[in-house]
Amino acid sequence: MSKQKHQPYLHACNAHLHIIDPAFSNDGKAATQIGTIETYMQLAQEQGLERAVFVQAKPFGTDNSCLLNAIQRFGLNKARGIAVVDQSISNQELESLHQGGVRGVRFSVWNPANSVISFDLCEPLSHRVCDLGWNMQLHMSAVQLMEYSSVISRLPGRVVIDHMGRLNPQKGTDDPAYAFLCRLIDQGNVWIKLSGPYLNTCDGYPWNDAAKVARAFADYAPERMLWGSDFPHVTEKVKPDEWDILDTIDCWFDTDRAKQLALVENPAEVYGF
Repeated sequence: MSKQKHQPYLHACNAHLHIIDPAFSNDGKAATQIGTIETYMQLAQEQGLERAVFVQAKPFGTDNSCLLNAIQRFGLNKARGIAVVDQSISNQELESLHQGGVRGVRFSVWNPANSVISFDLCEPLSHRVCDLGWNMQLHMSAVQLMEYSSVISRLPGRVVIDHMGRLNPQKGTDDPAYAFLCRLIDQGNVWIKLSGPYLNTCDGYPWNDAAKVARAFADYAPERMLWGSDFPHVTEKVKPDEWDILDTIDCWFDTDRAKQLALVENPAEVYGF
């Protein structure tokens, strides 16, 4: 599968991927988005990605069973999870998720038509999970980030912004949300996930426009960057080559130190490895 030898970093973490196994109860869409833990474990071994952050996939709603299974299978010492929950969850259930390796709650509201939970729950839930050390993971458009800027700016605890903030690829770093995200970074509790280049491009592969944004963020604050593959790339009809995705590490980060931060030290800080 490998097109070239990639030099792995000890304890390198893929901080954004989904496990989608239709064997678990789902909304019927999992069968068209399959990415099993068995498949990913083999890929991670080949690519030298020792650690993983599994993100709850939309077909499972607020049932985090598939997520917890993936963490257990990959290994609690090497895996963490980002769950999707709503206001009805009890403190005991939150603690149970924590024991299972969960370290955050995701709000994927970029497309309101298929959002599992409303962003209105973000601030209340953030206060409930703050003492657990969890992060609020936000998948929002640049326009939404600006619309809810005051709420995002006052969230307690750690905040992780998905997929480079989904800036308008025609504007890149001229998108007003870029300056806003840099201000958030300066607060000291916000991290940016550099992932999903195909979500942030007008040009397609090799995603040069997305790469410019990724490099700008990485240059601005390497100590606040995370990297993820977005396996199994559910948004893409034609799946990207997994080794092309891995190559974005060398494309986006200019120095070994920046790579060490994004792949090892930053995830260890955010997710508690």
